[in-house]
Amino acid sequence: MNTPQPAHAHGAHAHKHEHAHEPGHAETHAPACGSCAGDGDGHDHGALPGWPRIAAALALASGAEVAHWLQQDTLGMALAVVAIALSGLGVYRSGLKDLARLRLGINALMAVAVTGAVLIGQWPEAAMVMALYVAAERIEHGAMDRARNAIRGLLDLAPETADVVQDGGGTARVPAAEVALGALVRIAPGARVPLDGTVTRGSSAVNQAPITGESQLADKGPGDALYAGSVNQQGELFMQVTAAPGSTLLARIVHAVEQAQASRAPTQRFVDRFAAVYTPLVFVAALALGLLAPVVMGWSWHQAAYQALALLVIACPCALVISTPVTVVSALTAAARRGILIKGGSALESARSLSAIALDKTGTLTTGHPTLVHWQAMEADAQAAGAAAWQLASRSDHPVSRAIAAGLPAGQPDAAADVRALPGRGVEATLAGQRWVLGNLRLVREMGLDTPALAEQLAAHEQQGRTVTLLASEQAVHALFAVADPLRAHAAEAIAQLKAIGVQPVVLSGDNPATVQAVAREAGIADARGGLLPEDKLQSMAELQARLGPTAMTGDGINDAPALARADVGFAMGGAHSTGMAMETADVVLMNDDLRRIPDTVVLARRAHRVLWQNIILALGVKAAFFALALMGLATMWMAVVADMGVSLAVVANGLRLRGGAGTPPPRDGDAR
Repeated sequence: MNTPQPAHAHGAHAHKHEHAHEPGHAETHAPACGSCAGDGDGHDHGALPGWPRIAAALALASGAEVAHWLQQDTLGMALAVVAIALSGLGVYRSGLKDLARLRLGINALMAVAVTGAVLIGQWPEAAMVMALYVAAERIEHGAMDRARNAIRGLLDLAPETADVVQDGGGTARVPAAEVALGALVRIAPGARVPLDGTVTRGSSAVNQAPITGESQLADKGPGDALYAGSVNQQGELFMQVTAAPGSTLLARIVHAVEQAQASRAPTQRFVDRFAAVYTPLVFVAALALGLLAPVVMGWSWHQAAYQALALLVIACPCALVISTPVTVVSALTAAARRGILIKGGSALESARSLSAIALDKTGTLTTGHPTLVHWQAMEADAQAAGAAAWQLASRSDHPVSRAIAAGLPAGQPDAAADVRALPGRGVEATLAGQRWVLGNLRLVREMGLDTPALAEQLAAHEQQGRTVTLLASEQAVHALFAVADPLRAHAAEAIAQLKAIGVQPVVLSGDNPATVQAVAREAGIADARGGLLPEDKLQSMAELQARLGPTAMTGDGINDAPALARADVGFAMGGAHSTGMAMETADVVLMNDDLRRIPDTVVLARRAHRVLWQNIILALGVKAAFFALALMGLATMWMAVVADMGVSLAVVANGLRLRGGAGTPPPRDGDAR
């Protein structure tokens, strides 16, 4: 079922050019760090020079240090001035603007530090500090872009053009953004699908892993849906376009992930509040050190000023502020590439603390499609019984009859005459002049053909959650057919994985209790509740949360929406085809039907949380160490810059491990890469 299109969905192609200016990205970093006022990634990169100028500035700053060591102070000062001019004028201007607005960020602190170093005659030091800072900022900018580009790269899965069939029968290559709804598009073997559509002609196997993460190729024929970004592996396909470029499933996935990136996690909000208080306090501490150290500790005014400036350089919480968003972005990206759409940092953090998960049965634990799982002839020729059953089942629209017909070899069409539905009981027809029926036990009892042995056989199947249908003539029952909604592939494995990580599974279903119990036993779930209305599921969810703690809900239908909304984390099954209500209500959308993605999500969330706190502890630890060095009079400004920006790069690299695969669940077969 197609999901509603968000009114603000971005165009699949125009979006590539508008991405850097989206409001969601301007919030990726907190404003607590004064450098966080630039292009949305936290730093004013418009003020940074290119690598040739940075390299020249570093060389000149080194020359200034050598000149100072050789006591050529005039030469050293001249080299330092040129180095600062080459590398730091933009940063210096931004810092002065921040100071005028009382915004104590890294640019403001760098402006104060460089000015102070010049005033106390440390020209080479001022030049080296500025050149090192700008070089580290440029490296950090590139590292942060790696996390962003992973999401932008998803859009590149959809080709820029489409081969549109013309009135004369030929095709014309048209920009995908200009293809109209309802247009007929040809997709050659090996080509990517440019837009969402429905197959009108041809058949092929399609790789949908980039969109849904499905492990197997999907067979496609007339009437089947195609998604932009998937790959046609074999035959030629023709499809009718059903979604505008900005409304394709791929565009909606990218938009949802970008919206999620703008949703701040609880840890990120804590870091932002902490940094907003921390920076002014350290500025005051540096000022106090410069003014009080000569009186209290006997330092010279020159030494006190220098240590205060070094403390200012290390003071800015850049590494602390960027430690959370880069980790969250990397985790969201890693999840999206595995067919898991997590709607924000809050959902990611909530998933790590789950202690229980409730699962719907139909369409979640099971496939949602009745299937013939067993049949047997009863004292009759099996081939003849199967052929007779197919004749009756193929003429009925009942889901159970359709499942029986699909599970039996097809026979001669229209061999049955006088076909008549028997409401609530089955179907009857005439075959070779004899009356045959295909129906339930009630119909067989009316015909006087039931026996204790037959009733025992039916009870055994019903205990396994199967629906039993009988084939009978006027004389006897000839065959028994058991239909069931089968458990999804890997469902039992997913349940075992959930138990292994400490998450207790529970089944909440509206189906009859006996069937629910049978499916739960097969999946390995002890707590199973059937016959529940939507409001009953909601009450059960509240009871589970009170008894077990944070609880998730997994479902795919409208009847699951209230429980999905109440759950600590809501998982919607099959984002490529689940109901719009379930997809919009859920916190996490599984783009395929692989239940193993649920424990993958929990494992990823827990690892992301560990990386978050590794980054926070590293950032604060280095700050504390340099604070102690400054108080002992051992800190230097260039060491402070190297340490501060080094930690920034370290936390970025640590967070990027999640995107690259380290620290994430091992990819399943068919994962998008």
